[in-house]
Amino acid sequence: MRSFTKLVVNEWLKMSKKRSFIVPFALITAFIAGMLYMMFNYSEQSPAYREFAMMAISRNGLGQMITLLIIICTAGIVAKEHSLGTIKLLLIRSKSRSQILASKYVAVLLFTLSSFVFTLAVALLGGGLVFGFGGLSETSWSDVFSHTLYQLIYTVVYVTIAFLASILTRSSGATIGIGMFLVVLEELVVALLSRYEFTKYLIFANVDLSVYVSGQPPMPGMSMSFSAVLIAAYLVLFLAVSFVTFKKRDVA
Repeated sequence: MRSFTKLVVNEWLKMSKKRSFIVPFALITAFIAGMLYMMFNYSEQSPAYREFAMMAISRNGLGQMITLLIIICTAGIVAKEHSLGTIKLLLIRSKSRSQILASKYVAVLLFTLSSFVFTLAVALLGGGLVFGFGGLSETSWSDVFSHTLYQLIYTVVYVTIAFLASILTRSSGATIGIGMFLVVLEELVVALLSRYEFTKYLIFANVDLSVYVSGQPPMPGMSMSFSAVLIAAYLVLFLAVSFVTFKKRDVA
């Protein structure tokens, strides 16, 4: 376990040493500041700070942007090892290929989690400073954390797809392109295929669990548990293909 932790720490250090590491955090801060400025100056109603935080982290707020930023920042965690030739140095170590790949995936998940914690903290602090920490609010802490969890699951799914794409293509550019294409066009794909029964089994129709808060499933016959099970099944499938491909691929 200690050796695996060292692998994860090593992957995290490789990411954090890049100059681009702080870019997503800076952009998130800038966008939240912009949202606060617009709402404070042009909105007739001022939301409570928890309500603002929930709006900021939701899919219709900064959720999709955060997902895209994470995909862009982590796209090269496997692909660049191939393009730079450093993958050979990793594989000659005593660690198995599964351990090496698992450490990279865990590092990606940690980056994803840290991005969400940072976004939520900045949104709560900024909302409190601009709109005040007091006052009554219909938005509870459980609402804030549940919406954060839904968006986190949404992001993890697309980050995992991008992780798989980086292994299959061994190209950072292709990984970013595939990830952005899927995130941007997911709603269009579901809308075009909504007439067909099989659409409810597609990952794109199930990835956003926040739709069930309003009690309106994307398609008849779908429920929170239905989507949760499908998401889990797809994640297992994506990771299985990733590990099998990485273990069998010749890097000579």
